[in-house]
Amino acid sequence: MIPRQTPALVVAEAERRSQEVTDWAARVGWVVGLLLFVVLVYWLMREGWKWRAPLQGDLPEPPPLPSGSREPRLRMTGRYHGTTTAGRWLDRIVAHGLGVRSRAELALTGAGVSVVRPGAGDFLIPAGRIRGARLDKGIAGKVLTEGGLLVITWEHGDRLLDSGFRADHPAEHAEWIEALGAFSPFDAPVPGAPAVTGSPRTTGTTLSLILI
Repeated sequence: MIPRQTPALVVAEAERRSQEVTDWAARVGWVVGLLLFVVLVYWLMREGWKWRAPLQGDLPEPPPLPSGSREPRLRMTGRYHGTTTAGRWLDRIVAHGLGVRSRAELALTGAGVSVVRPGAGDFLIPAGRIRGARLDKGIAGKVLTEGGLLVITWEHGDRLLDSGFRADHPAEHAEWIEALGAFSPFDAPVPGAPAVTGSPRTTGTTLSLILI
């Protein structure tokens, strides 16, 4: 006759058997393999970053901030999420530090949009080069909520670029679009920018007249 086991003994026996069949070597192997995979992906990302920089060697350095203090028409604090070729949200621009995400302080003056980045290079988006702005949800691999990103489109060298910003108070984005002019790089062809589209090239001139 088989002796009956109490529930407590049954549970203890089940736990003992479970511990016996646990393959710790396999678990350790999986963990090590996962860590190696993460390291490989990170290395490939870094190599891709380095590879992009020489390809963008024709891009001039962004203009420096203007000297002297000017009373800004608008101010904004938030984050700079990167710059891409206009209309191509994954075609990241990394030359001259434009690919570095950071905190940012924006100021709109008659000279254009001043971008101050603690820990990264400051730069100016000249008024005569600004094409306009729009709301979007993603840039340079960063995806936010619909309309959560302020994207300023501007000409630099022979390229048309999109620079993405996220204000600490996103409600401020509407003021910037009103001041810079609504613009989408998908509306009409832009000469010299294959597969990227835009609006008439007079936007920058109009902005300068508005700010004076």
